[in-house]
Amino acid sequence: MGRKARKSGKPASKLASKANPVNARVVRLEKLLAQLDARTQANRDRGEVENVFSHYMYLHNAFRDEDIIGLWVKQGTPGIRAQYSNNGLYTTWESVTVYHRNRPAPKGKLILHYTTTPMIEVASDGKTAKGLWVVSGVESGLTDPEFAKQAPPYMYEPTLVDGKRVWQHSVIIKYGIDFLKQDGKWKIWHFHCFEVCRSPFNMGWVPFASKSQDESFTYDLMYFGEDGRPVFMPKPDGPAVIKATPYRTDSSQTLDAKPPVPYRTFSETFEY
Repeated sequence: MGRKARKSGKPASKLASKANPVNARVVRLEKLLAQLDARTQANRDRGEVENVFSHYMYLHNAFRDEDIIGLWVKQGTPGIRAQYSNNGLYTTWESVTVYHRNRPAPKGKLILHYTTTPMIEVASDGKTAKGLWVVSGVESGLTDPEFAKQAPPYMYEPTLVDGKRVWQHSVIIKYGIDFLKQDGKWKIWHFHCFEVCRSPFNMGWVPFASKSQDESFTYDLMYFGEDGRPVFMPKPDGPAVIKATPYRTDSSQTLDAKPPVPYRTFSETFEY
């Protein structure tokens, strides 16, 4: 009578590994490849997200704002929102994209914003991403003296050029943006502009803040249009959610724009 096989008490996977080391190695390699594939896709997504915002800025600097509309999520996407200033929040596709419609390109006007210090996190599920940037640059143009009367005098340089008032400012801004992947492409979903400071070249940001920090003009202004006419923000859909804290002479800076942190799915994180 043959001897009964003794029970080893070892897990089946270890027995299989001992019995067939080739199969076990294949399993490990497949798992490793899956992890590398996920990391590669996340890196690819991160680069694409950064390109979307860089594309936004290149178009904005060239007064091609109508083309920026295509970088946003499609019409009807739930949850779309934009906060361009402390003026308020825009929560429909129509009100969000008004900011980019019918912007003129006046002669003598220059906008040059450039993006720096990106912090980008792509969700583990690959459906959303978050980014925070510091943007620096200059804004300048010429304003007909009649239109200049609609703006505070400290917005302008003391001298005239071609009979027009001159505004030339340096600006520093933070942008917090949430992105949504739609039809395989990354799109802007939530957009939040946090102005840090602004300074006319003849003044500097400290004296400018002391004059402007309690004025509504700088929050309400959308841009200077043809002949330097001030164009103001449309009525928002609701109040500002998280307010920017521009430099003031009577307060300290705060962390108004939170840096993104790793997350699995959007329900686990905050909204910009």
